[in-house]
Amino acid sequence: MQLQPILSALGKLLMLTGGAMVPCAIVDVVSGIETWGVFGLAAFVLFGIGAIIAIASGSEKPRTGPREAFLLTALVWVVLPLAAAFPFLALGFSFTDAVFETVSGLTTTGATIMTGLDNEQRGLLLWRSILQWIGGVGIIVTAIAIMPMLRVGGMQLFQAESSDVSGRFLPHVAEIASQIVWLYIGLTVLCGICYVFAGMGTFDAVNHAMTTMAAGGFSTSDSSMGKFADSRIIEVCIVFMFVAGLPFGTMVLMMHGRIRNLWKDPQPRFYLMIVVVAVAILYICVRFHPQTAFIRYDEHLFRDTVFSVISVLTGTGYASTDYGQWGSLPEIVFFTLMFLGGCAGSAACGMNVFRVEILLRTIWTYTRQMLSPNRIMVVRYAGQPVRDDVLLSVMIFIFLYLFVFSVSTVLLSLTGLDTISSLSAAATSISNVGPGLGSIFGPSGTFQDLEPFAKWVCSINMIFGRLELLTIFVVLTPRFWQY
Repeated sequence: MQLQPILSALGKLLMLTGGAMVPCAIVDVVSGIETWGVFGLAAFVLFGIGAIIAIASGSEKPRTGPREAFLLTALVWVVLPLAAAFPFLALGFSFTDAVFETVSGLTTTGATIMTGLDNEQRGLLLWRSILQWIGGVGIIVTAIAIMPMLRVGGMQLFQAESSDVSGRFLPHVAEIASQIVWLYIGLTVLCGICYVFAGMGTFDAVNHAMTTMAAGGFSTSDSSMGKFADSRIIEVCIVFMFVAGLPFGTMVLMMHGRIRNLWKDPQPRFYLMIVVVAVAILYICVRFHPQTAFIRYDEHLFRDTVFSVISVLTGTGYASTDYGQWGSLPEIVFFTLMFLGGCAGSAACGMNVFRVEILLRTIWTYTRQMLSPNRIMVVRYAGQPVRDDVLLSVMIFIFLYLFVFSVSTVLLSLTGLDTISSLSAAATSISNVGPGLGSIFGPSGTFQDLEPFAKWVCSINMIFGRLELLTIFVVLTPRFWQY
């Protein structure tokens, strides 16, 4: 195994993390916050350590393979949260809380242990948003450039999409990353501008633009988007949350003039269908069920329904209203949406809609095969036969996803949580959603009062969910470390 490229990449990422702290120090200086030096010192230390590691790793570029890619992918999501936790530790957070908040940020989960955000120092609020923004683009690049190569969870299905207008689409990972980063930056800037024009303050707009496009959900207020419930800001958020759940690879192709790719890709269609069906079920349920008579005439009911569905489906986790009060059926719908997620290659979380569609198509195909044993049938996706190795990868991923969810639910229940809270915390952490269901983890709740053990279970869940599970399992196998 070649460690040089792994160390070089980690060193550069630590330098990037240190550099990202500089704006937080500047914001605190401008705001007159005396603890601005925390971010200044952390930036200096991390940048220095990163530079030393990058330089010590040498300038040669040895050939890297899947083994190095697996290890680097796993290490990035373990090392960076520990490094990014430094400001939280210096400001008095416990080690568990500091790691939980940074893991939640970088995995764009949005679960938080913090309260009193409306009066929190601006540098720390900005740092939380930057963590999610960095995590969001990192997730997109990983999903498009690395996961297909590693054949994780059926992602090899999208290797064919890595071809540009000339037929080879962005041949190098660096070029893929460059295209995605520029698109990501452009959409973030556009989102921020739209927030400002809709009536949001500049500082809030910058933070919410970053966490919206990252499908992260960290807010500058304890009320989340509910603080802006009476403005057009909610409509702006709906649009950009939906865009964050679309495949960025397809959007990059559209930038090259291949507009038809958006309609050829079955993911956006299935993604939109899930949104429409969920909104229809929830709106009808809340509008006509006797238990919800106290909110059925809310003038913003339809808007809040669309907002809540997209927020939970993409894993953004913003809240414009407490949907926990909508009754039992809506809770079941939202619980299901937590697992589904957005499109592969987006900032969204969950199992991703392409896996759900392949699972449904597989069930349908094999059901028909049982009725006609002599008939040869194949599972098709986007009009093409799905290879057996892709089907196997998808099924293994879904099995591991549900297995880890079940185990973490049991572990959380051992800390004294009730059944609904245990299920909700496990689902929202492994699906990287943020808020869950119930009085503790609902849209108006936080993870602050969890036992330290439960916070570590949720933190590990977040990393597992973001690394598509198999990445971690592969690295943990003894065979992986055999040369």
